[in-house]
Amino acid sequence: MTKSAPLWGLAAALAAVPVAQAASQQAPIPQQALDATAHGTTMAELANARPVTAVHGMVVSDQHLASDVGVEILKEGGNAVDAAVAVGFAQAVVNPCCGNIGGGGFMLVHLANGQNVFLDFREKAPLKATPTMFQDAKGNVIHGKSTSTYLGVGVPGTVMGLDTALKKYGTMSLGQVIAPAIKLANDGFELDQGDVNVLNQRVKDFAKHPNVAAIFLNQGKPYVPGDRLRQPQLAKTLELISKDGTGAFYRGPIAQDVVAGSDANGGLLSLQDFADYTVQWETPITCTYHGYTYVAAPPPSSGGVSICQILQILEPYPLAKWGYGSVNGAHAIIEAERRAYADRNTYLGDPAFVHNPIAKLLAPDHVAALRDTILPGKATPSSEVKGSLGPEEGTNTTHYSVVDSHGNAVAVTYTINYLFGNGQIAGDTGFFLNNEMDDFTSKPGVPNSFGLVQDKANRIEPGKRPLSSMSPSIVLRGPEKKLYMVTGSPGGSTIITTVLQSFLNVAEFGMNIKQAVDAPRMHMQWLPDTVMIEPGLFAPEAQKQLEAMGYKFRQVQSWGADEAILVDPKTGALEGANDRRRPAGLAAGY
Repeated sequence: MTKSAPLWGLAAALAAVPVAQAASQQAPIPQQALDATAHGTTMAELANARPVTAVHGMVVSDQHLASDVGVEILKEGGNAVDAAVAVGFAQAVVNPCCGNIGGGGFMLVHLANGQNVFLDFREKAPLKATPTMFQDAKGNVIHGKSTSTYLGVGVPGTVMGLDTALKKYGTMSLGQVIAPAIKLANDGFELDQGDVNVLNQRVKDFAKHPNVAAIFLNQGKPYVPGDRLRQPQLAKTLELISKDGTGAFYRGPIAQDVVAGSDANGGLLSLQDFADYTVQWETPITCTYHGYTYVAAPPPSSGGVSICQILQILEPYPLAKWGYGSVNGAHAIIEAERRAYADRNTYLGDPAFVHNPIAKLLAPDHVAALRDTILPGKATPSSEVKGSLGPEEGTNTTHYSVVDSHGNAVAVTYTINYLFGNGQIAGDTGFFLNNEMDDFTSKPGVPNSFGLVQDKANRIEPGKRPLSSMSPSIVLRGPEKKLYMVTGSPGGSTIITTVLQSFLNVAEFGMNIKQAVDAPRMHMQWLPDTVMIEPGLFAPEAQKQLEAMGYKFRQVQSWGADEAILVDPKTGALEGANDRRRPAGLAAGY
């Protein structure tokens, strides 16, 4: 590999911080970086960023009111699962674009006794779904059919997922943990600028549907900061769930209302789809990296396999020596990501329908073979890496992390896919429906309307769950496997690289957890053969060297929102960090 270029901005500051002190250090900043910016934040501010600390418990989410709900549950004696379920329902109220009861997701739990468990409550395709449902009579994929209509709605899993986790590992009743969400929906909450910015992105779509406009427009006009958003219909739905549990949602009036809405709008959902819906307890994916044990989501998440494969490819490289933002480090990470995404998009899918060759993908000989194809000082064209591109994935997901005083930890990532899902609400249910069917392959082997060639492992089949990049992760340290880090992010296909980098920023580049989630990122997903970068990641000379090696860069202002917690190895203190990219979020503890 070529000699590393001088480090830039935050990278230069962090190079001076010993890795062993990363959990609690604050990095200085060189004068030449003071004017560099990333998403409106100076590099000086990034370098001096400090996490929120607490002793007893910590909740980090991208909506401050939801974080507050989680902390209150912990203070009342609830454990991390109780708090996580309460945050999930609260997010459905205060973060309606992305938090949900109309979608689905994943929960990863590390118990104080050392056990790690994973709960899959991803949406399922309706029983009437077919592999060609988004194609016309000539076999052409119809743009928008999977995203803005009722055909795009998968059977929601969040309500059953949260209730199932609570019953198995929680200590409180469903009524106790859902009560704060009901109050927020009834009383409303004051919108800040961040909330309004999100709502404004779909104002025109809200206006198309009277029942949506009645809630998410203020007498026909967009909300402004300081207005109060009340959701009485959602409050009634949550009250039904509080009283009758999953029965109300999957076999009662809520299911009936959603199916009626589907029938009236050309959808495929049936009462049988809701009655047949199940969640799955699975064994997490685990791998080791430089003394850490990385615990992550198994299929239908692609995150655990991909992150572990990338880490194992990278393990022999001296990333800490090369440094954050270096030419050598970037070359190694990009090439590892390129190869992992090619495997991801070729082989992975819902394990109930597809054999996932996880052991082969993570086998030392396969990882070594991938590593051996990385050329010193030269980018490998993606056309020379075998695989098939997976489907485009919605980025409007949300993640939150919780740790309690007992050492239990929960990482939850859930979604309705696009911002506000398909933009529609069934009747008076009050919650947005997902458009998760868009995560399936619309037509294998043929470019879709986005120009993407997709694989058959993720094709549409009745009752199948779509492949996802959601990657809730928990990191343990040392032979005792003590809790060290809880992390995750939204961002569609960028989730995997965002979560990976938040870990590497701490483990290799000496950042504290706040610096780790705030630092500028890069993303390579095999195809298209372009590396996305945020402002401030590379020094100009370093970027020139990488371009000379064959890399093509596309600068994007920001993506993702890593919400993470780190346990200080020396003191046991909890250090929480809300990603700067979601200013409405909050790391809160006590």
